[in-house]
Amino acid sequence: MAVAKVIELTATSEESFEDAVKQGIAKASETVRGIKGAWVKEQKVLVEDGRITGFRVDLKVTFVLD
Repeated sequence: MAVAKVIELTATSEESFEDAVKQGIAKASETVRGIKGAWVKEQKVLVEDGRITGFRVDLKVTFVLD
């Protein structure tokens, strides 16, 4: 039997939503073992002077407990 836990995190990229997801998972993987998936809960853009300056994602990350 496996038991999983879900955590929420926010990641930002200057390039794209996809890059923000990749950076968020990579950073979480540094301290969380057993990541099995992630759900993009929300996407937002950061805007300055009418230009998009960043892409932000709120993620729900699922991992299996030891």
